[in-house]
Amino acid sequence: MSILFSQGRIGDLELKNRFIHSATYEGMAEETGKVSDRLVRRYKTLAKGEIGLIIPGYCYVHQSGRAFKYQTGIHSDDMIQGLKNITDAVHQEGGKIVFQIAHAGRQTKKDLIGQVPMGPSKMGRDPINFSKAVSMTEGQILEIIEAFGQAARRAVEAGADGIQLHSAHGYLINQFLSPFFNQRDDKWGGSDENRFRFMKEVVQFTKKEMPEDMPLLVKLNTNDYTPKVGITPELAAKYAKWLGEIDIDGIEVSCGSAVFSFLNMCRGDVPVKELVGNLAWWMKPLGKLMMNSFVGKYDLEEGYNLEAAKMIKPLIGNTALAVVGGIRTKAMMEEIIEAGHADFLSMSRPFIREPSIVKKMKEGTADAVACESCNRCLAAAASNMQVKCYNKGFPKK
Repeated sequence: MSILFSQGRIGDLELKNRFIHSATYEGMAEETGKVSDRLVRRYKTLAKGEIGLIIPGYCYVHQSGRAFKYQTGIHSDDMIQGLKNITDAVHQEGGKIVFQIAHAGRQTKKDLIGQVPMGPSKMGRDPINFSKAVSMTEGQILEIIEAFGQAARRAVEAGADGIQLHSAHGYLINQFLSPFFNQRDDKWGGSDENRFRFMKEVVQFTKKEMPEDMPLLVKLNTNDYTPKVGITPELAAKYAKWLGEIDIDGIEVSCGSAVFSFLNMCRGDVPVKELVGNLAWWMKPLGKLMMNSFVGKYDLEEGYNLEAAKMIKPLIGNTALAVVGGIRTKAMMEEIIEAGHADFLSMSRPFIREPSIVKKMKEGTADAVACESCNRCLAAAASNMQVKCYNKGFPKK
């Protein structure tokens, strides 16, 4: 049997194979943040596909940290029952589920959250949302740290098998970790140790609300790809080592920023028409010019976060490591696990197109995923459309 279908562990959580459904924004929640029936159906279908671990799309821990109109919330006790409906559906199919909790920080809009977006530091205008963030006060920082803890409590009450902290893709924890986003000179910035402080405090508050045997995971950027230097692979390796020292059970390595470098996150085609389609009329000419300039610069390279994973793996001891990013063939998957470069393989876009791809590989009917990395699913998210494979193009209005 292939090593891909051997059991693996993240902390005390035993998984039936080496596949992880990486957190994928679904655009399927109600506008209130509550879980919808279609969200439950999506994860039931994925669990039937025999994925070792399912991580749903990021749940916002505080109203100020909401990133999208139809994003799932975990910011209120009113959300618990809906989240429990997802966990129940996954468990009924023999699956395991970890909720990813997050705060958008500066990567959101005022009209979505009801206030000016905030981040570690006041910076220039956001190039996609066109908003200017304000620098968080000490009180706001402590409030959001507490919000992560309360979100963890809700995940536990909803029956989750674990929790993942989203500290990648330019969201708030990533912002505090990054020298590009974090330009503070108080105890929350100015040095690597101080920039790590927010993460460390979030971990401590989160762990307080979790059973001792429940695993805590972190999604970590290994390269921000921001206009000026942010997190680099070398800095990510330092942070990963520190995460291991504070008893994080699993690290998933990723890269890019949803605002400053979104095509580094999801390499492949640049669907110009679909990406520009939802822009206001006055933004379309500039948007089209910008997107056309990206064509051909982000072609898929299989396993584009693998080199960073190789740097990190020897530094983290017993902490499990998962790698996401363009992994497409069974041969490469087996090579990564057999060589010990990572313990688990995370995928996002392939599961949108083929929820049962793990089962197909196990049965020997597929040696590669069908996903062509056309990135229309990415463009759909920006247009407030629900996640699904749009390889044939968007439906006509």
